Amino acid sequence: MARTKQVNAQNNGSQPSSSKSNGTGVEKARSPSPDASDRPLGPLSVTVPAYEREEVKVNNANLTELKNACDDAVKRFLSRPELFKQQYLHTDIRLALGWLSVFVAAGTAFYGYKVEFEQSKPVVTIGLVLYIILTTLSTLYAYFVEGDTIFVGKRKTFSKRIITERITLSSSSPPLPKNTSCPSYSVSLQYVRSTNGGKTLLGRGRTTGAAEYSRFFDEAGVMDQPGFEKWVGGLVESAMDGKAA
Repeated sequence: MARTKQVNAQNNGSQPSSSKSNGTGVEKARSPSPDASDRPLGPLSVTVPAYEREEVKVNNANLTELKNACDDAVKRFLSRPELFKQQYLHTDIRLALGWLSVFVAAGTAFYGYKVEFEQSKPVVTIGLVLYIILTTLSTLYAYFVEGDTIFVGKRKTFSKRIITERITLSSSSPPLPKNTSCPSYSVSLQYVRSTNGGKTLLGRGRTTGAAEYSRFFDEAGVMDQPGFEKWVGGLVESAMDGKAA
């Protein structure tokens, strides 16, 4: 019996312990580390089948065509079902202001046509003022609020909890540096990941990047879509990892 108790005591003493003493004789379990599986699927993990692509060809001498082609490629890629759902808030607001100004102008013109000039002057004046206000608001919104934003996306995923992601991407073609003859495509990206209805912040990232258009378009103006998507996907994943560039 004594031998048995001695062996049991030795076995009990050799068992590893995952808790630490806090100095008062009471042991506390070590807190688990954050689970890396909470990170949702990134764009670089998405493969676009070749049969889903259509050839994109532009005039290499037209900077507007080059930028528009890249903007459209960003929207197509990031708005895939596996990634983000595009949000159209900016577009909806501008459309609403635009249609309101059209209705005001049409209504004012119709009223002025049906009613005598002197009698219709007060209403026509009000309609003209409203039209100017709505047009001005639309212009100011596009310049100061929407700015260079080309894509706003949102995604909800479930990994032990509901995770909400929001991505905002702006683009521009900055002026050419003195020693460069090829224009570039510049991207600024903001990413936020949260849970609990947006009350708990899980991650935040901001990334910028620029690349010459010649990197994505050949001499004939045909776009290298896989290469462009890989570049954009890398920027998005850097922001998802909380890295700033």
